[in-house]
Amino acid sequence: MADEPVVPAGDDGLVRVRLDLAYDGTDFSGWARQPGRRTVCGVLEDTLSMVLREDVKLTVAGRTDAGVHATGQVAHVDLPSTVDVDGLPKRLSRALPADVRVFRTRIVPPEFDARFSAMRRHYEYRVTDAVAGAHPLRRLDTLSWPRPLDLDALTEASALLLGERDFCAFCRRREGATTIRELQRLDWTRAEDGVLTAFVSADAFCHSMVRSLVGALLAVGEGRKPPAWPASLLTSTERSSQVTVAPPHGLALVRVDYPPDADLAARSAITRNVRVLG
Repeated sequence: MADEPVVPAGDDGLVRVRLDLAYDGTDFSGWARQPGRRTVCGVLEDTLSMVLREDVKLTVAGRTDAGVHATGQVAHVDLPSTVDVDGLPKRLSRALPADVRVFRTRIVPPEFDARFSAMRRHYEYRVTDAVAGAHPLRRLDTLSWPRPLDLDALTEASALLLGERDFCAFCRRREGATTIRELQRLDWTRAEDGVLTAFVSADAFCHSMVRSLVGALLAVGEGRKPPAWPASLLTSTERSSQVTVAPPHGLALVRVDYPPDADLAARSAITRNVRVLG
């Protein structure tokens, strides 16, 4: 394998470092810092600051909600060029709690932004309709559903939601934020053990969007709603009270895609623009 290109330090003596990490969200109140609550960002920033003996601030690809997991989360931080970046995962493994791990750290171009440079994010949602419920070893990342689910109905309803749409009906609105997103993948598989997995990919997601989509689709899968119902909600101009948000523990952020280094700045500029349909 060819050596990665050397990225020089900036005029301030800092280098930008990408962190690839994972966490079990069960005992976290989400990613973002909250006073008096245990959060992924809080634990990571505090541990990094202790190990490096200086305050650090992380920027993350996607701020997951309380109880949501991640196997492919990405963050970045600016550190002094004197830091042994390659040795950070080992140092952090000794200090971090068992439910969060940094697997890789590497220097990236200063144009890299974990949030704004991202091209798409990939989530998976696991649910089982087995009579006995989720396997004991997977109970923390698999939703147990009490009624049978129809894979064909889930697939049909999901296909109708793809494309660039205003997902206002499926989002918790935030002041000044758009709810227009390009849903690039939404499909389901059923494994031999009966577990259903939804694969959900988009350029970005608004607050609670994935869990709301899954909640609406589960209503279709169990036969309470027709396959066309979730897509019919896309005409709404506000969050739909008919949509039940699926529990967080079935959801995991599994991957974030970024463009080649030469396109990082351009991608960030595109992402920062507020989108409108059409």
